[in-house]
Amino acid sequence: MGYRVVDTDEVAPETDRPCECRRLSDPAGLSRMAINLFRADPGEQLPLAYHYHDEQEEAFYVVSGTLSVETPEETYVVDEGSLFVVDPGSPQRAYNPEDADAAVEVVAVGAPPADDDVHAYEP
Repeated sequence: MGYRVVDTDEVAPETDRPCECRRLSDPAGLSRMAINLFRADPGEQLPLAYHYHDEQEEAFYVVSGTLSVETPEETYVVDEGSLFVVDPGSPQRAYNPEDADAAVEVVAVGAPPADDDVHAYEP
């Protein structure tokens, strides 16, 4: 058996992201999923680019605030306490709109983890 508690405040944010991103997979000892904690101020986006994955499924749980997710068909508004799911091959860009009243906090889970599985998408 194995159990761990990760204090997310002790995980240093990534320095090359458009918003605050704390990668939690390694500190948690996870190898079969990627898990990140995002905090985006108004006008900031979560991913580096509008993108899609060949194999990875993604799920975004909105802890606080409201998340907008742009897709080729529409822009979804995901309220606090809701889960937004993205199937492989489905382009998306998650962000906090410029006119938002507050930051948005999101827990993002992707499985299987695959750094070489992401592709930029041009709408």
